[in-house]
Parts: sequence; C-alpha cells; structure tokens
Amino acid sequence: MVGALTLYQTSIGKKIVMAASGLILFGYVFLHMYGNLHVFEGREYLNAYAAWLREMGYPLFSHEVALWIVRIILIVAVVAHIWSAWQVTKQDWDGRPIKYGAKKSIAASYAARTMRWGGVILALFIVYHLLHFTTGTLYVEAPYSRSDVYGNIVNGFKNPIVSLVYIVAMIALGLHIYHGVWSMAQTLGWRNQVNNQLWRGFATVMAIVIAGGNISIPLAVLASIVR
Repeated sequence: MVGALTLYQTSIGKKIVMAASGLILFGYVFLHMYGNLHVFEGREYLNAYAAWLREMGYPLFSHEVALWIVRIILIVAVVAHIWSAWQVTKQDWDGRPIKYGAKKSIAASYAARTMRWGGVILALFIVYHLLHFTTGTLYVEAPYSRSDVYGNIVNGFKNPIVSLVYIVAMIALGLHIYHGVWSMAQTLGWRNQVNNQLWRGFATVMAIVIAGGNISIPLAVLASIVR
C-alpha cells in the first residue's frame, strides 16, 4: 500500500493511473459506439438492446444491478483519469515556473497538443450527454421516454444544434483516442521501437472507427436515413 502511494507521488505513477483508467474508458467507448450502431437496425432492435442492458447478468444480478456496477466502475475511471491528468499537468507547470519565450511543438502531433483542451471538452460533454439522453433532464426536443431509446435518439438528433454538439465532441474524442491509445501503450510498456508503427496504426484506426461510428448516427438522422 505504501509502495503504491509512493509510486503515485511520482510522474510515472500518475501516468500509469491515467493510462489504466484510460484503457477502461477506451474499452467502454468502443462498446458504447458498437451498441449505439444498433439504431441502424431499427426501433425494435435498439430498444430490445437497451432493455437487455438493464437486465444483463440475470439471474445472478437483479434489474439494473449489473448496469450500475458498470456505471460505478466508469465513474471511478473518469475521476481517476481526470485527476491524474490534472496532476501530471500541474507537475509539468510546476517544473518550469518560467514560461518559454517561444514555445515550440516540434515533435508533438496536433492531437498531442490538443489533449488538454480536448479533455475539457469531453468532460463537459459527458455531463451534457448524461443529462440529455440518460436522465432526460436536458432533453427538450420531444417528450423523453425511458423505454423508447430509439425515439429519444431520433428526436434528439433532429435538432441540428444538438447534432453539431455531438459531432464536435466526437471529433475531440477521436483526437483524444488517437494520442491517448498510443501514449497508453508506451506508459504500460507495450510499445517499443519494433511495434511502434503498429500501435500508431491501431490508434489511428480505432480513433476513426469510434469517432466515425458515433458521428454517423446524427448524420443519418439529419439525412432521414434513420427516422
């Protein structure tokens, strides 16, 4: 326990926490995107999938228990990811109290340079997304239904402003995944000179698949492909 706390006090310890929590979130956003794509299979299929999520694990778990276990794990992962990212950033700032006269980003990719503000956008988006589609608190496009997930999605994305918010957030997510997966592999010791390009390609493909898959839904609604 003491050793773990000592490790966390170091920069590498904080990066390990950020990488491990990021791995959990990466797995979730992929599965979440895959599940959302059931919207292309119609109202009945998507609503059946949503109902299954509430009952998954039955009879070992009763109604929504397994879903809440997943939610708690995700909440812990999000908090750990944001907190460790802030700590790493703070250590970076504290390590050079005198700002550079001309800060250059020679080796940094565009995604790497935007990780911090992209993270802020995603944090704000998560709050909005939960209040919009999960609780219905900010769902004003139509009467919110807990049983008709398909209808919620279609009516929600018919609003061009709502669709634009989601598309911008997914672009930020794609950039975050691209750099985050590549960095995670390095932090966890999975990436080296031999497989560096393989990890780069994997990060690129997953960023495009996840962001593109999610973006396809509001675009399909706006184009009346899903209605």
